[in-house]
Amino acid sequence: MARHLITSALPYINGTKHLGNLVGSMLPADVFARFKRQQGHEVLYICATDEHGTPTEIAALKAGQDFETFCAERYASEQKLYAAFRLSFDFFGRTSRPQNHELTQHLFKKLDENGWIEEKTMQMIFSPADNRFLPDRYVEGTCPHCGYDKARGDQCESCGKELEPTELKNPRSAISGSTALEVRATKHLYLRLSHMVDKIRAWVDSRTGWPHLSKSIAHKWLDEGLQDRGITRDLTWGVPVPKPGYEKKVFYVWFDAPIGYIAATKEWADAVPGRDWKSWWYNAPDVTYTQFMGKDNINFHSINFPATLIGSGEPWKTVDFIKGFNWLNYNGGKFSTSSNRGVFMYQAIEILPPDYWRYYLMSRAPESSDSDFTWADFQATVNKDLADVLGNLVNRTLQFCAKKFGPAVPPAGPLTAEDNAFIASLQSAITSYTSNLEAKEFRKATQDLRAIWVLGNEYLATTAPWTAAKENPERAGHILNLVINFLRLVASLSAPVIPDTAEKIAAILNTDSPHQYWPQADSLQAELKALAPGHAFTIPEVLFQKLDDDTTTALDARFSGQAKAA
Repeated sequence: MARHLITSALPYINGTKHLGNLVGSMLPADVFARFKRQQGHEVLYICATDEHGTPTEIAALKAGQDFETFCAERYASEQKLYAAFRLSFDFFGRTSRPQNHELTQHLFKKLDENGWIEEKTMQMIFSPADNRFLPDRYVEGTCPHCGYDKARGDQCESCGKELEPTELKNPRSAISGSTALEVRATKHLYLRLSHMVDKIRAWVDSRTGWPHLSKSIAHKWLDEGLQDRGITRDLTWGVPVPKPGYEKKVFYVWFDAPIGYIAATKEWADAVPGRDWKSWWYNAPDVTYTQFMGKDNINFHSINFPATLIGSGEPWKTVDFIKGFNWLNYNGGKFSTSSNRGVFMYQAIEILPPDYWRYYLMSRAPESSDSDFTWADFQATVNKDLADVLGNLVNRTLQFCAKKFGPAVPPAGPLTAEDNAFIASLQSAITSYTSNLEAKEFRKATQDLRAIWVLGNEYLATTAPWTAAKENPERAGHILNLVINFLRLVASLSAPVIPDTAEKIAAILNTDSPHQYWPQADSLQAELKALAPGHAFTIPEVLFQKLDDDTTTALDARFSGQAKAA
């Protein structure tokens, strides 16, 4: 048994999460965590809400709430939403809790002691009306490149250009709307990344097996030359900076958020006596650490966060494998939380149960390139894969068996050449599926899972128990015995991707939890005898409802309207 630490990118507390957020980090991390647990490994899947920073302050102010209340309400709603999609976090914490404050301040002090922190003076926008310096997102104005009049001080959402607040034309405060702004000098603390290039490059090069996307982004940043990175901001909501002269500043959110992985693990440990968070993070050579995230987060996790841990001089666990994802687009354009474009998680779960979405998203995981969500493709996948291939396999097998032999497993007979060919194909498919899950190749793994379902349908079509039942009922009973035992394996193999359906199949078969074991390809002969003759099952309901054209057309129109309005 191995120990696997798994984290997915921390969802930002501001803004509703869409399907792209789900498939870009949390869902694949959940599939991998479930898979590893079923194999019998010790797994700790950690996540948390990322609660500090400018967007949180702005959103809370617009909502007329104090920061603590805003974040607490959002955290509760996010928890419910992720539970609805069956994300199996071992712990879901918050970066605003004391554990993150303490660890962030500790790591800062170690970096400062080791000479990796430098104070610099910079020019920033000051608003006399608000009596404060305005961080980049607190400044709005006209983009100097495209003329968009609602550009933020860090980036223009219209043309995508990165900006500095001082570049904006007609700048105004996002708090008060005041245009009477000034440029003043202020001091901030910087992490000296420019002096850590060799250390970080050696660390990146020591990581083996990273996907091309993750490695290429890390090397791009290194090759272009690392710049010192500011780690403090003129905000009130965040982790206080424990240094004289910085009493009115907090740490920049990118600095404290990754530390939140460690802090959330400490929250997990603090909740139950006897848990040891340090065994996962501090001097932990027996732990394999895997991170899941969208490509926009890779630079922070391949450069900045490792620099923080390495620069501390302490034996913190650094990531072994970064699984990065490209974008899931919506009808040819980007999902956008800020523009309300696309299908959001709370909307999706109101339309259909989680397994419909989980299976579709994993089958279209944007690994080697961006992928595109369309309602037509979603309908075809649900109807063909889930309803026709898997749902039909379960229903017709058990309904026919109940009709001809009663609702119990019929006796088995001797294996024929057809049976052995089926078992050999199943062994090969399970081996491929397991291998692709191990490699975090989720699109391929989902194709393998579908191929396993197809094998059952093909075996039924070839052996035709409904025909055999007329002339050789013993052979028909044997075929059904084999397929019903196969369905038990299907439940277990499907559990990482569609856990609710896996539980339904196991309940129909009156068998053990599908989450407790992983079928071994080299022991299928025994696995396919687990349900003995006479073992009772129940007649199943339809597992998946098909989507008709009218429903899909209506959904397409509904969300296209949302996109156009945005």
